[in-house]
Amino acid sequence: MNKCIERLYNGILKENPTFVLMLGMCPTLAVTTSALNGLFMGLTTMVVLALSNAFISLLRNIIPAKVRIPAFIVIIASFVTMMELLLEGFLPSLYDTLGIYIPLIVVNCIILGRAESYASKNPVLPSVFDGIGMGFGFAVALTMIGAVRELLGAGDIFGFHIMPDGFVPVSIFIMAPGAFFVLALLTAIQNQVKISGEKKGKDMSKIGSGCSEDCMNCSESGCSSRKFYDADAKENGEVE
Repeated sequence: MNKCIERLYNGILKENPTFVLMLGMCPTLAVTTSALNGLFMGLTTMVVLALSNAFISLLRNIIPAKVRIPAFIVIIASFVTMMELLLEGFLPSLYDTLGIYIPLIVVNCIILGRAESYASKNPVLPSVFDGIGMGFGFAVALTMIGAVRELLGAGDIFGFHIMPDGFVPVSIFIMAPGAFFVLALLTAIQNQVKISGEKKGKDMSKIGSGCSEDCMNCSESGCSSRKFYDADAKENGEVE
């Protein structure tokens, strides 16, 4: 159970897909025009992550190594199709809003990365919690970005008017450039927290934006950026 809790913490904070690993930028920048859109996009991705991780973990000793990527994509696509049909049937307005970004979950590097780097190497229960943690971290990030954009661009959060009547909405925040501005702002806040912690002598090495790309010397075996390295290296005899 401690390992499952660690996977949740890892996905939400240590390796948050958006603010730390900088993955899944396409839906992050495109659908976060409101907090509600970001929340539902994140939750949809979380469900796909958890289910695909569970299924891939169950089949990890059956799927041949040489066809693992196509097999993973078929499994992920099956769950994405299921979620797409459910949204179209029960939440048609949200389905219309998210549009093409729902089927594009299939090629979201977060999902394929977790399948390759974690679910294909670990038991079912930790893999499920890894998917939930990463998915929830993604949902939190999208909701935060959407909330800031909606607040500054329309004066609302989740459709409720927050700002005073005299507030003049800054419409650029609900346009495409606003996504970059808000992502940069929130990432800068994260970096400031890291710098402040380091000045106080705290170990902030687990918080950072992006990756050093030094996979040979990296101790993060569950890092999404390692998604093709480990298995390929084993096949080529580069590692034990």
